This record gives sequence, structure tokens and C-alpha cells, in this order.
Amino acid sequence: MRRSEQREHIFKLLFMTQFNTENEMPEQLSIYFEGLGEVSEKDQEAIQQKYDHILEHLEEIDEILNDYSRGWKTTRMNRVDLTALRLAVYEMKMDEDVPVGVAINEAVELAKLFGGEDSGSFVNGVLGKIASGKKDSGEEPKHPHRQTHSAKIIIRSSKKDHRKAPEESAE
Repeated sequence: MRRSEQREHIFKLLFMTQFNTENEMPEQLSIYFEGLGEVSEKDQEAIQQKYDHILEHLEEIDEILNDYSRGWKTTRMNRVDLTALRLAVYEMKMDEDVPVGVAINEAVELAKLFGGEDSGSFVNGVLGKIASGKKDSGEEPKHPHRQTHSAKIIIRSSKKDHRKAPEESAE
């Protein structure tokens, strides 16, 4: 299973936690994994492990989101957007195996796939601020000695460019 597929499953599990109690989640996880069919034990363990790590750091992740998303605290955010942001912040700040740009791009794609019309741009904007280390107020990050990463998101259009190449001159 590709990492992006694993990430989508983690996203769905994180989303489920917003609608189920902590006591209900073990049963919900079992039902979810049974419904997946043929998933290798290795993939299931990787999904479960990352999901568990995100939950362990949820308070810290939400604090980061609240620091950088001025006017949009986590309590006001669309649940799909919040889930994509939580996953991405975990990957950006706590998972050294995932490059910052990949975390941002994957979160934007998940937000576009499962969220509303503006979800992709909202998620991209918040994560861009986090990656640059600059908050809306213009203040520098809390830990200026830490290296920040710049992330550049390239959105490719599915439309083909129908313009013709300029003709060469026959001089």
C-alpha cells in the first residue's frame, strides 16, 4: 500500500474520532479494518501506529493550529479541514520521514477530496504559515533557533494547454 493510501486511511480514522467516544473507538477501528478487506498486517500496523501517535500529540497539534490560524480556532473549523490539518501538522512537526512539502500537498489533496469548495485553499494557507513560521500578527516563531522549512505547493491543472508553439522563422 502506498503512503498516500495509508495517509487517507489515517485521515478517515482521525475523522471518526470526532464522532465517537474514546471507549467506542477500539470497536470502530476493528470494524474499519475488517471492512478494508485484504490489507497486509504491516500496512494495518503502520496505519494504527501513526493514528495512535497523532492522538498522543493532539493537544500539542491543536495548540500549533490555534497559534497560526488567527480567527479560526480549532473549535470553529470544518471537521474535514481540521482533520487534514491535524494530520499534516503531525507529519510536519513530529514525523521526520515525511518532507514538509509532501505533508502540505497531501493535506491539501485530502481537503479537496473530502472537504468543501474552499477547503484546499484554507488548509494550504494555514499550513503555509506554519511551514514559514510566521503568524498572522507578523511575529516570529516561538523557537527562532529552529530551522523552518519553506514549502512550495504547485497545483497542476488537468486542462491541457491548447496554445500552439510559436513557429520558427525561416530566415
